[in-house]
Amino acid sequence: MEIIESLQNTKVKSWKKLHTKKGRDTTGTFMIEGIHLIEEAFRAHLPMKELIVDADKDIPAKWKVSNIPLVYVTSKVLKEICETETPQGFVAICELPDRENVPLETGKFLLIDGVQDPGNVGAMIRTADAAGMTGVIIGEGTVDPFNGKVIRSTQGSLFHIPVQKMMLEDAVQLCKEHDIPVFGTSLSGSTYNAIEPQENFALIVGNEGSGVTESLLSQTDQNLYIPIHGKAESLNVSIATGILLYHLRG
Repeated sequence: MEIIESLQNTKVKSWKKLHTKKGRDTTGTFMIEGIHLIEEAFRAHLPMKELIVDADKDIPAKWKVSNIPLVYVTSKVLKEICETETPQGFVAICELPDRENVPLETGKFLLIDGVQDPGNVGAMIRTADAAGMTGVIIGEGTVDPFNGKVIRSTQGSLFHIPVQKMMLEDAVQLCKEHDIPVFGTSLSGSTYNAIEPQENFALIVGNEGSGVTESLLSQTDQNLYIPIHGKAESLNVSIATGILLYHLRG
């Protein structure tokens, strides 16, 4: 069994490039770390290009890896390519899914406008999955959903719900063409519980500091806000998203 030991190995260098959006876009692949996320990728039948294994670890018996190229590395190499502080011994290189996989014709959609914190975006994708959304649209200025921290924050939901990058103006137009009501989030809107649950809808949530872009708010059917009953200045965007999605879906 050949084991990669050198941090200067060309494979090691190519794997590290997947920590950047440019590296992921160039190769059409992304990296996932750890047993749980890899098992979620198996559940979602995500195409794996390589499975990188710490040579001191045993591959779990339930993993079906006969058709996946295995690359064994030392613990030192694994730590070099992982973003987590304590790697679990397994890393998968997977194909990026279809970039145009959200059918904006009927269903329930989350549109994310300029949210830059990867933990928040990951939590919103996870919440959208839990709430049974049809898909998530990632707008300009929002962190790449295949950023490592986003992936870890989704806890695998990224592999189970369609996520697509798109100009939100185009997404809103498509919703209107298919009679899907579009709701924005704004303090100048109506309280969210004034709206009945919807069979189809799109919800736009915005940047942690500045909120949804004004040009988008002007195109919505209605803008909503969540009242603050205590002394908090605002709600975290991922928490607010959860409240609104569950209310609108009924």
